[in-house]
Amino acid sequence: MESFFTIQGEGFYSGTPAYFIRLGGCDVGCVWCDVKESWEASDHPEVDILKMVEQAKSSGTKVVVVTGGEPLMYDLTSLTDVLKQSSLQTNVETAGVYPITGNWDWICFSPKKFKAPLAEYYQQANELKVIIYNKSDFSWAEEHASKMNAEAQLYLQPEWGKRNAMMPLIVDYVKKNPKWRISLQTHKYLNIP
Repeated sequence: MESFFTIQGEGFYSGTPAYFIRLGGCDVGCVWCDVKESWEASDHPEVDILKMVEQAKSSGTKVVVVTGGEPLMYDLTSLTDVLKQSSLQTNVETAGVYPITGNWDWICFSPKKFKAPLAEYYQQANELKVIIYNKSDFSWAEEHASKMNAEAQLYLQPEWGKRNAMMPLIVDYVKKNPKWRISLQTHKYLNIP
């Protein structure tokens, strides 16, 4: 769908320069999605892998984030192989609803209520990022956290449109449950892509 050099705004790598490759296509259907234009894969032209990697390399960053839509709708083995050959770090952001393909340095797993994730993510993901849209999402987050591997970083992130209402609840929750950290969409606060 698009690619761009920016600052990672969310989760563990927040504040890190990163080159984003956003793939078109998603069937998860989050009501709050801020890139609904990515959902229909046929709306976006195919781009050669070598071209994508060359653009990422020319940015000067070492971190490449593959996102969507839902990027793992596709077999990403070839893309990650070429990124790795170029000495680039491979990060993916996924709802975890498709099997893991590709060679990833970092998997950000963000399960959604709209489509159940696959069990393999609980053991393989480096980061669990749960979007908090309403109060019931805290118990839902704990259900997923209880299945995660011991090394995974745990994040609660307010849904952007409800951040003013949810942020005080998240702050209180993290203070009482210090295994969690807060993730903010800092790129939106800073008005950068």
